[in-house]
Amino acid sequence: MKKFITALALALSVSAPTWAALQTVTLAVPSMHCATCPITVKKALSRIDGVSKIDVSLEKREAVVTFDDAKTTVQSLTKATADAGYPSDIKR
Repeated sequence: MKKFITALALALSVSAPTWAALQTVTLAVPSMHCATCPITVKKALSRIDGVSKIDVSLEKREAVVTFDDAKTTVQSLTKATADAGYPSDIKR
């Protein structure tokens, strides 16, 4: 019986799904200078699977992005903005 319980516990721990967490990151996007820049940045970020919320501010030149860390990474977010012509980095 002990072996069965041990084997069951091991099987469950190996097959259990990894729980994703929503993360929020603020990206500095210094190259935004006009009213259409935030629209372009938001559109680029919204195409990434796992992104659930995007707030882009021209005045602050930043994008606040909430995403599922099991589906995407900060590197994917910064690549998306760079590919759209707006390089970004984590705001510190």
